Amino acid sequence: MIRALLLWVMAYLLGSVPVGVIVAEWFNGGDPRTAGSGNIGATNVARSAGSEAGLVTLAGDCLKGFLAVIIARLFGAGDGVAALAGLAAFMGHLYPVFLDFKGGKGVATGLGVAFALSPLASIAGLIVFAVAAIWSRVVSVGSLAAAIALPVFMSQFDKGWKIVYTVLIMTGFIIYRHKDNILRLCQGEENPIPAEVIEPINTLLNRDQPEADK
Repeated sequence: MIRALLLWVMAYLLGSVPVGVIVAEWFNGGDPRTAGSGNIGATNVARSAGSEAGLVTLAGDCLKGFLAVIIARLFGAGDGVAALAGLAAFMGHLYPVFLDFKGGKGVATGLGVAFALSPLASIAGLIVFAVAAIWSRVVSVGSLAAAIALPVFMSQFDKGWKIVYTVLIMTGFIIYRHKDNILRLCQGEENPIPAEVIEPINTLLNRDQPEADK
């Protein structure tokens, strides 16, 4: 039990590392908490410090959740302890001790946790994210759709109840942390994906279509 507690504390501290703040300042974008939505996640970092900074933040936030589960597994943790280690990292990102417990929305860190627990279910969730985000041209729509779909995929890939319930808890927190986004979506005021990001994707998807179908 002591080892499990130590793993969970380690995972929480790992999740608390403010990757977005560090990366944005490294790219001379300033503190993302003072720009845009004020969020420390990849989307707001990309807006305040550029797309490269956003991608690095995305990778770093995913890695936090992934490593928390993998390290727990390396210490011989079963599904329950490993899943809770991932949840601790996720909560660390949402409520980081290093930022007065004011963190991000957890999508990337949750994805990292999910990928360590079930790569196939996570890939399916990523497909849902991509389809929903491209269709709506809004990142938050993709994030919410993927978060809702992920526990369903986890159950379909025969993951145990400990993992499925852990992912369900993360889904609940992601929806809660997106409450302002949901309100803006209802009011038609949510920020769309920038055209310079969405147009190359549309071009790629339509490249091989016959002219009559375009």
